[in-house]
Amino acid sequence: MSLTLSELEEARRALDAPLYADLAGDAEVSFEFFPPKSEKMEATLWESIQTLAPLGPRFVSVTYGAGGSTRERTHATVARIQRETPLAAAAHLTCVEATKAEIDAVAEQYWASGVRHIVALRGDPPREGARFEPHPGGYENAAALVEGLKKRHPFEVSVAAYPECHPDSLSDQADIDNLKAKIDAGATRAITQFFFAPEAFFRFRDRAAAAGIAAELVPGILPVSNVAQTRKFAGMCGAAIPPWMDRLFEGLDDHPAARQLVAATVAAEMCRKLYAGGVRSFHFYTLNRAELSFAICHLLGLRANAGVSVAAA
Repeated sequence: MSLTLSELEEARRALDAPLYADLAGDAEVSFEFFPPKSEKMEATLWESIQTLAPLGPRFVSVTYGAGGSTRERTHATVARIQRETPLAAAAHLTCVEATKAEIDAVAEQYWASGVRHIVALRGDPPREGARFEPHPGGYENAAALVEGLKKRHPFEVSVAAYPECHPDSLSDQADIDNLKAKIDAGATRAITQFFFAPEAFFRFRDRAAAAGIAAELVPGILPVSNVAQTRKFAGMCGAAIPPWMDRLFEGLDDHPAARQLVAATVAAEMCRKLYAGGVRSFHFYTLNRAELSFAICHLLGLRANAGVSVAAA
């Protein structure tokens, strides 16, 4: 982990003072949601957006999976955020099960809706355990998708990065090479997959810098409230869950409020260590729940702006 003198001083202050005492409030945040599948889930999503919007996120993104209905729900959610809120909406696009023409048409719809930010991803196969195969006539990978998007419009493009080796990757270096290809194709920043050890991010940041990657690297933060679900997510993306974290959640299955407190504490402590290491941008995987992300942002020194509001669903 390579820290500057000012970062070392900040790290020392973090140890000497209460962890969250008088932080400058200079962190920037963004939030990720998934498209709702029912009216009840839509209401929950909109409540979360209402809660988090006053924190002034740089953008909010909406995930996207293979299949027409998911794409339509994503488009509807992104378009509504862009239309009805003061937030900048970012839409996920993947290369999975679609031709270039189909993906380009979706991108054109987003541009026409006022969306100027795309999160460009290779995407996971729709069948769990299957290997990714490019669609005939489709974009072969995320770097090609970034290049295609930038040819159509001057989109702001975010891409994915992996502090721990992606399951499909041959090595850490192959991951870095792939990230560099995406940045060289025109991506603005990389948002990392979630992780649970700040050292994983710092080591990744050092490897990226050594490879000449100068683009912004934003750590993706997943506050854990469902350990079984998180274990499934982690297995799909190569993220390691430390044994101590498994043990922390033992005995809390029937205590959701206590589980939330533990989850917020673990994620906030990691964010504080990242902050001490010079990180000032955080991307929260909210799972359409606002409380944990809001609490962590508050601890990091952010304060809600009462003048920002979003209409109810």
